[in-house]
Amino acid sequence: MSTDGSLSAGGQAEPDARAAIPGFRVARSTRMHLYVLVVSLIIVVSLVSVPFWAQVGTTRTLITLFGLIALAQMWNLLAGFAGLISVGQQAYIGIGAYGVWLFADEFHLHPFIAVAAAGALAAIIALPIAPLLFRLRGGYFAIGTWVFAEVIRITVSNIQATGGGSGKTIVSAALLPIDTRIYGTYWVGLGVAVGSILIVYLLLRSKVGLALTAIRDNDLAAQSSGVNVFRSKLIVYVVAAFGCSAMGAVVALNLLRIQPAASFSVNWTAFAIFIVVIGGLGSIEGPILGAVLYFVLQQTLSQYGSTYFLLLGLLAVIMATKVPRGLWGLVVARWDLHLFPVRRGLVMSEPSAPPGQAAAVAKEPGPTAKPA
Repeated sequence: MSTDGSLSAGGQAEPDARAAIPGFRVARSTRMHLYVLVVSLIIVVSLVSVPFWAQVGTTRTLITLFGLIALAQMWNLLAGFAGLISVGQQAYIGIGAYGVWLFADEFHLHPFIAVAAAGALAAIIALPIAPLLFRLRGGYFAIGTWVFAEVIRITVSNIQATGGGSGKTIVSAALLPIDTRIYGTYWVGLGVAVGSILIVYLLLRSKVGLALTAIRDNDLAAQSSGVNVFRSKLIVYVVAAFGCSAMGAVVALNLLRIQPAASFSVNWTAFAIFIVVIGGLGSIEGPILGAVLYFVLQQTLSQYGSTYFLLLGLLAVIMATKVPRGLWGLVVARWDLHLFPVRRGLVMSEPSAPPGQAAAVAKEPGPTAKPA
């Protein structure tokens, strides 16, 4: 008799048939993420080839989309992962626009190299500004970022060397052959957009990403648990400053003309907030989806003037009240889909039989044919 009281056909006790043991492992990436990587590479390669077959107008329009993606990713990095609600990112967009003029026209760097230099300039400026702003919390931090942006705008508007209120033309970029300038600006803009996504992805997969998750939930509890809150927020703030500045430099190269009122406009931050609210706060996929949606709305409805802004406002109110997690939040809630593997999870494998049961199965004779 077996342990469970059952007998075999011959009257002898059967071996203990324990349940199969399921296997699992802790992992971030699955086979689906490999497919996502392949599709992403195909999309990027296709976008790289656009200048060779698309019209100039289409190429310049796509530069706007790339700028929106980079801007939304940087604002989402601040608000969605670090809990820093900023309404002053236009300060670094303007610094990038004027920085590319400074390095290209005054310091005689190539305009495309000046984009990286403008981003570095914004990061350097952000280093001493961040500790001052971090003394403010909640809404006071948001107001502080806006005040900082206004101070920079007024300062630039009153400097004669920067053209005052009328601004400047980026002469070095205007002197480039038109194909070189448009194609180069397009590829630099694509690089800024893809780079912004990769930077956020790599940050979230690092120790900084774990710290940001704790800080977003409760920064005081995170600090009491040993998380260096100031260091994590400083890294995020400086990275966001660099990304917004590079985006502003690309926009300046695309337009060739910079003005304080346009470069330091609070509309830039309003665009970022709208995109992230629509797409989904606190995810990498959300800002991409939101940027594409906003870009489509902008291209199709902007001709209606004030009605266009009313529609955008109405859509933002509906999304914020009815779908607070954004469109990508709906996707996650329905299918639990995460295209970027930044979280750890359990991956189940095929259940394996216990050694005793496997041995019993191996010793069991196979069916034999009876003699006729």
